[in-house]
Amino acid sequence: MTETTLDDVRDRLIIAALDHIPFDGWSMKALRHAAEDVGLDANAPERAFPHGVSSAVDHFTALADRLMVADLAERNLDNLAPQARIEEAVRVRLDRWAPHQEAVRRALTVYTLPQNLGSAARATWHTVDLIWKAAGDRSTDLNWYTKRASLAAVYSATMLYWLDDQSEGSEATWDFLRRRMDDVVASIKMRRTAQARVMKAVENLPNPLNLLPRQPGRKRRA
Repeated sequence: MTETTLDDVRDRLIIAALDHIPFDGWSMKALRHAAEDVGLDANAPERAFPHGVSSAVDHFTALADRLMVADLAERNLDNLAPQARIEEAVRVRLDRWAPHQEAVRRALTVYTLPQNLGSAARATWHTVDLIWKAAGDRSTDLNWYTKRASLAAVYSATMLYWLDDQSEGSEATWDFLRRRMDDVVASIKMRRTAQARVMKAVENLPNPLNLLPRQPGRKRRA
């Protein structure tokens, strides 16, 4: 298999496995059923995911990221405010997998295993980074980390809420997301206001050089 063909096989296996995961979990058994569904031999899952089920879950998350970016590229976000863009991106991300919520739930269970916590953190960070980029964020300073850490918490909480949401069209989830984003925006504004006050206070402080004793024969600098 070439690299491109291998990625294609992985995508096909993951998509086909989603219908089996509610019964077999994220397992090689589910992936073998998927291989049969798409006309691949029974050993295809082991070749595609040599590191086991955790690598299949990683690929599922990466596939969801790619599809989210593709879905957002087809939408016009230019006329939306940054907060609305973020909310739309999260909604697009979750809506696509609404028919497969159980597969998402079980993927999160795999990520809670101690050996997979690092992969879970990296996957979440990558997702929220893509969402911020879709919202037009180009920051490179400390705000880059602050924004992504804040969204990681919001995104994770929203996903958990979504998994148990029984409202029509998941409207309760989107209301929950909106409230959490309002909190984030308010926090960012407060932090910026506090930073501005500190900078203004620093600017109004006297020049410390002017407080030093004057040396004979030398003029004090202004």
